[in-house]
Amino acid sequence: MEEIIPMSTKEITRLEVMQRLKDKRLRQKEAALLLGLSVRQVKRLWKKYRKQAAKGLLSAKRGKASNSRLDGGVVQEVVDLLKKKYSDFGPTLAHEKIVEVHRIEISRESVRKIMIAEEMWKARRAKK
Repeated sequence: MEEIIPMSTKEITRLEVMQRLKDKRLRQKEAALLLGLSVRQVKRLWKKYRKQAAKGLLSAKRGKASNSRLDGGVVQEVVDLLKKKYSDFGPTLAHEKIVEVHRIEISRESVRKIMIAEEMWKARRAKK
């Protein structure tokens, strides 16, 4: 019995192109144009496809946490500061104070997201 592999539409497209390469109905240069990749990238994908079939086309980052995520301790420290000292501040001013006074390196957008998650700030739609 075959194993079912969940794939994104991008990965399905890659699989279809690799199958066409396998059947020699397509050249690597044409596959590169179809996928929007360089010929070198297509060669790399083709090599993985030959070794691992459809599994080789799946993203290796699937199921793993982002490298740019914030450390849980930093987030908790920022939440505590926002609730104790900066509960009535907007995200931009709160970010400035957190960076200047408390020397915590965090982006303004991260402060805004934390404030929205903690329901301390309500996001507004941009004007048209």
